[in-house]
Amino acid sequence: MPILRYFNWPELSEAKRKQLAEEIDNLLGTKDAQVDAEACFHVVLADGTDVRTFDETLGKRLEWLLSKPIGDQRVTKQSRLVQQHGTDGSVIEIGPRLSFTTAFSTNAVSACRSAGLNAVIRLEKSIRYQIITSEPFKDDHRNALIDLLSDRMTEMEYVTPPDSFESQAGRQPIFEIDLMGEHSMDNLKKANMEMGLAFDNDDLNYYHDLFVNHLRRNPTNVELFDLAQSNSDHSRHWFFKGRMVVDGHEQPMSLFQRIQDTQKHSNQNNIIAFNDNSSAIRGFPVTNYISKNPSVPSQLDLQEGIRHLIYTAETHNFPTGVCPFPGAATGTGGRIRDVHATGRGAHEIAGVAGYSFGNLRLPGYVLPWEDEEAPYPHNFAHPRQIAIQASNGASDYGNKFGEPLIAGFARSFGQTSEISGERREWIKPIMFSGGIGAIDDQLTSKLPPTK
Repeated sequence: MPILRYFNWPELSEAKRKQLAEEIDNLLGTKDAQVDAEACFHVVLADGTDVRTFDETLGKRLEWLLSKPIGDQRVTKQSRLVQQHGTDGSVIEIGPRLSFTTAFSTNAVSACRSAGLNAVIRLEKSIRYQIITSEPFKDDHRNALIDLLSDRMTEMEYVTPPDSFESQAGRQPIFEIDLMGEHSMDNLKKANMEMGLAFDNDDLNYYHDLFVNHLRRNPTNVELFDLAQSNSDHSRHWFFKGRMVVDGHEQPMSLFQRIQDTQKHSNQNNIIAFNDNSSAIRGFPVTNYISKNPSVPSQLDLQEGIRHLIYTAETHNFPTGVCPFPGAATGTGGRIRDVHATGRGAHEIAGVAGYSFGNLRLPGYVLPWEDEEAPYPHNFAHPRQIAIQASNGASDYGNKFGEPLIAGFARSFGQTSEISGERREWIKPIMFSGGIGAIDDQLTSKLPPTK
């Protein structure tokens, strides 16, 4: 599949360039970083397309479509960023991972087809950053810059321009882990480490007993990976509703049942409790505008009714630690989805967000308890990034739905005990998203499903 490339410059505003330069100076320990950037559009054409004919007949139309709408900023076929000499003028290109088609590409291809550019089957956008510093930066600095400039979950560095956007990964083999032979527990522990399953000792004992004594067969790598996802730290519902055995004695209620039981002693104003995406308490009589026929444009009538108050909350901790902006944004988005999905449909009103993260270690403002030498995992964002980008991400997603963020909290903590030497810190942050909404009284319960 032939690929055409077009470049558009500048990609960064003056304010964004200055902000990025400051972040790079803090990262590299320099004081003179300069940053510029351009967009690169990778236009993938269908097999059999004659590139020269396409360029002569439809090239101008494609260039117009890719150019910025304000000002005379047309795309070019040559990059404006040139490697500098005498200073480190490195160009780092960041683009989407090749294994999936982005939402940008889907919309761009749709626009191309509307413009008669039917030969365009994929169109991805990457950003080429030119970073100029007085001293050449090292490989570890380059890796840190890539982390700063990219969302490592969805993006990657293009060391050279991709010659294909087709995924190069083939189907992984399915194989069995030998638990029916000798060293079965050792084999399970080895698979746990190599596959990153994060089974603790209780998990290992449980699954070993399940396959060896009950199912009497070996598990496959796919089965163990699936069990690890069900067992992951992202959702512990199975744990809270499971049988609870303390000192060999099974308790009459699960942890979740104990929480539910508190409602017997609370204010009896519950409308929805523990059986839907949100909770709801009794609301107030209101007058609403209701469409006579929502399936077509129609008259709005006044209707008296009761609207109940909704509150829902969730956390998005690990994703926010890895990629603060999109992690917090999708945390807010998932919670807004829960508001919408309450009963047979509800409306969001306002949001709340909270963040707990480690020591900020702000440049020029190091606090006495902050350990400058304390390491952070390479795959987690620094608390400074989390504090800024998670807040931006949560607000950004809410704003797109018209939900204002009206309250919240932020906590920073990290400390090493002088007695035991034990370090306690919010390395994996807490990203809390809550929100209030409203639901009509007649919509509080879902209808029974039909075949």
